[in-house]
Amino acid sequence: MKMKLATMAVTAVMAAAPAMADLVFPSLSYRTGPYAAGGIPFADGYADYFTLLNERDGGIGGVPTRLLECETGYNTEKGVECYESTKGEGALVYQPLSTGITYQLIPKTTADNIPMHTMGYGRTSAANGEVFSHTFNYPGTYWNGASGAINYLLAENDGDLNGHKIALVYHNSAYGKEPIRTLEELQKKHGFELSLLPVDHPGQEQKSQWLQIRREKPDTVLMWGWGVMNQVAIQEAANIRFPMENFIGIWWSGAEHDVLSAGDKANGYKALTFHNVGRDFPIFADIQKHVVDAGKAAGAGDQIGNVLYNRGMYAAMLAAEAVKTAQEIHGVADINAGQMRDGMEALSITEDKMASLGMPNFGPSFDVSCENHGGPGLVGVTQWDAASQTWSLISDFAETDMEVIGALIAEDSGAYAAENNIENACN
Repeated sequence: MKMKLATMAVTAVMAAAPAMADLVFPSLSYRTGPYAAGGIPFADGYADYFTLLNERDGGIGGVPTRLLECETGYNTEKGVECYESTKGEGALVYQPLSTGITYQLIPKTTADNIPMHTMGYGRTSAANGEVFSHTFNYPGTYWNGASGAINYLLAENDGDLNGHKIALVYHNSAYGKEPIRTLEELQKKHGFELSLLPVDHPGQEQKSQWLQIRREKPDTVLMWGWGVMNQVAIQEAANIRFPMENFIGIWWSGAEHDVLSAGDKANGYKALTFHNVGRDFPIFADIQKHVVDAGKAAGAGDQIGNVLYNRGMYAAMLAAEAVKTAQEIHGVADINAGQMRDGMEALSITEDKMASLGMPNFGPSFDVSCENHGGPGLVGVTQWDAASQTWSLISDFAETDMEVIGALIAEDSGAYAAENNIENACN
């Protein structure tokens, strides 16, 4: 009863508040360059969800949203420039969609008291909120992804990977290198053999890597790719007749444009995920009606239901729910960035909440806390069907090895804290 009265009081405060300006969400997008094929649908999904909230609901808590899109071209320097040029506009939270940009913005956003959400990318050890007070990477991280892949292989091989040969084909960047340490620790634990095959930006030349794979005949190939690198890798795998069902990409290597160019040869390819796939969710009817049919879509409206459109929409939904949480905590509708940080740290996503938003079973339920900015780290697996040209979720969202991952997070975040004289932010 007390909770109900408190909620009613907050609602009354919002209703009685004077006219507000807006809730500002920067979008560090890349609609140009070698990674545009992935950047465009994500940016469209991110923008369209906020447009939906304006057109259908009048904003969030009665305050309209405003998107600030700034083109980075997936370039770290441009990403930092975008941050500097937009942070003074009342920016509530940054979603840089780049591990390189993320690393540069961690100290900046912390100093400026602006939260950053690096959903499923960036610096994994930022999951430790005791050290990284303004960076959030829920509902999962790259290290969860690496462990999720190994757990899936364990389940497929009766719990025994001793002697199993795994090759990691990875983008030769901070992003691509993220899973290596985790895989090396899991290698010690489970006895599989691991070979590392870096691919230089942008990833169009991979002949030597796939010749090595043909020679060494790994049982499984894992891929941490992005952009054209994914398409080339899948085609090269097809060229050497590597079994697609034994080829598993991280969630940034599992979208429609990654597999379509290989045609039927891509059939059976798998990718990790931290959210559901497809367009069989009520939310899309609302987006079609209020955004696309109204001529207000960020793009052509043809990306709805595609993997990366869904991911951008999911990121926007999590941001909007954090706003609602912050509004309830602070009793004001026109929140600032510091209050947004509090909302993100107290975020609770339940199945009932997702269902009420028209996104039932869209992703795992999770809670965020001061100590844990990374969420539960549950990982699912999807598979591509070339005949129907659709992705399907073929596993539940399963737990990952937090014993291994937690130790790595503690080690890496502890070193960062020592280097930067950071005290426990949760005390």
